[in-house]
Amino acid sequence: MSKLLLTGARVLAPDALSAPFAEILVEDGRIAALLPPGTAVEDARRHDASDRLVIPGLVNGHTHGHGGLAKGGGDKWDLALLLAHAPWVGGGRGLQDKQLSTALTAVEMLKKGCTAAFDMPAEFPCPTVEGLDAMAEAYAAVGLRAVLAPMVADLTFFQATPGLVEALPAEHRARAEAMRMAKPEDTLAAIGTAAQSWSHGRRNIRLGCAPTIPLHGTDAFLKGCRALSAEYGLPMQTHVAEARYQAAAGEQRYGKTLLEHMDALGLVGRWFSVAHGVWLTQSDLELLAKRGAGMSHNPGANMRLASGIAPVRAAIRAGVTVGIGTDGSSSSDNQNMFEAMRLAAFASRLWEEATEEDWLGTAETVRLATVGSSHLVGHDEGGTIEAGKAADLVLLDLGHVNWAPLNDAANQLVWTEDGSAVTDVMIAGQWKLRDRVVLGLDEAKLARDAQAAADRLRGANAEVRAWCEAVAPHVACHCRALAGGWTRSRRLLQAS
Repeated sequence: MSKLLLTGARVLAPDALSAPFAEILVEDGRIAALLPPGTAVEDARRHDASDRLVIPGLVNGHTHGHGGLAKGGGDKWDLALLLAHAPWVGGGRGLQDKQLSTALTAVEMLKKGCTAAFDMPAEFPCPTVEGLDAMAEAYAAVGLRAVLAPMVADLTFFQATPGLVEALPAEHRARAEAMRMAKPEDTLAAIGTAAQSWSHGRRNIRLGCAPTIPLHGTDAFLKGCRALSAEYGLPMQTHVAEARYQAAAGEQRYGKTLLEHMDALGLVGRWFSVAHGVWLTQSDLELLAKRGAGMSHNPGANMRLASGIAPVRAAIRAGVTVGIGTDGSSSSDNQNMFEAMRLAAFASRLWEEATEEDWLGTAETVRLATVGSSHLVGHDEGGTIEAGKAADLVLLDLGHVNWAPLNDAANQLVWTEDGSAVTDVMIAGQWKLRDRVVLGLDEAKLARDAQAAADRLRGANAEVRAWCEAVAPHVACHCRALAGGWTRSRRLLQAS
């Protein structure tokens, strides 16, 4: 029997304002109908969902699967320091490490109520077909939908940041200057080859293309990324104006904002989304809306890395499709979309001149993390629980202390839920988490393998880590000075 009837549950309404009792009929991977309580359906298997709240799967608008093995790696880091430490944080990875790290990320998302993600994985010096296949296999084993958009560049962090190499002490300059990404034609060829042979679409895993940061790509390389995207229909996502030093460097290099420069190269369109966007200007937001592009708001990482607060309300008012993401576990340390929602709502209240009309409301925040993020990953069939939509469902235990008492479903999804009440997750009509157990792999073995890999990589990366720690204070000093060229008065403070 292909029909499944979930009975006895409260079901979050599409507007996220209420959660009435209803029966959910699932057939062939979709929600066939929402029925009154007690409705009998012939030939349908029944699943007792009494004492459960059913919500649409949360969708992670921006993460990095390669960060799974690096959680907790840093402390007082801003974005520039994270990039300076990247050679050891993600260095020395073999094929099994790449698959393992992605599986860790996917498992954590699943267990915390996430059913799809936009993942920008990194391979150094450039992506490989084998690596992308291994990461796709990890998502397939866990069962999540995903966009795998390899994070690529043809300039290193040291090359891309104006004046940084010259700011280093003499004894460190040669090593920084010698660092190189792969040849741009090799990187683009690798993505093209992967696109030609991509076989994971049938498992809801799409290939994308992600020029990591506009400063880290020459104009020719960025245009090459867009050409690949157009040829193979690949979604694109880029870290744009995440940190203030990047916004300042962009204006210094291009004489315009980073987004304006990318738009001039033809990268900004309905296929494109900005990750972070903390230092986007009002004109940037209007440009995003005009082009039909989106934005992933990642408040946890923005706070963790001292990047600032993204202008989410202004983006929404401009007409930008906004989703919510966690960022990777090397930059925000967990994959908890409930936490990301909570921080998004918190952050909206920190604008100095904001009133309650400017704050993100709870139901609105839930919709950003479902409908908004679904749009970013190209899965508009998800996001709400309605007939015809994909059966991507998360069941929460209303007997859990987070829900005692049940006063308001939307408020408690944002303010009190932390992922610990998630009991079951269904994706495309198939159970992927049952009674808090992942069905696709052995979690205990995954944890053992992760510890062994982390211990091995710690030793293998010890020398490069020591060098990164030696140059880190100089990186911090230079990038903070560069950021001084982009004052808060020159970006959007508050939309009128």
